[in-house]
Amino acid sequence: MRSVNKSDVPALSRDDGLVSHILHSRRDAAGTDLTITWVDVEPGARQLRHEHDPEQVYVIVAGEGVMTVGDDERAVEAGDLVHIPANTEHGLENTGDTTLEYVSAATPAFPERDVDEFYDE
Repeated sequence: MRSVNKSDVPALSRDDGLVSHILHSRRDAAGTDLTITWVDVEPGARQLRHEHDPEQVYVIVAGEGVMTVGDDERAVEAGDLVHIPANTEHGLENTGDTTLEYVSAATPAFPERDVDEFYDE
């Protein structure tokens, strides 16, 4: 069994109010079909709209915000799950006054080169 805590894994901040913690990737388990990331979004911060090949879900763990998937925009809060189909533009904004936290699961796993920036080498 592999078990990790977000405080013990590599984190990445681009000075945009988001801190991503890579919990599980192909660097951790060769051949996995998943990438799992825990993301903290500061109040007022916004994840830029983007898209990628892996299908993804966001599980909102704490806080509240507005999620956009394609042309659909909805309020989200702790306890919500949002499904993001492959190659669909999506983004998230923290509209609350506390940190919004979510866990992302993507499949197939992002290639190692996409998670390399989390690691100091």
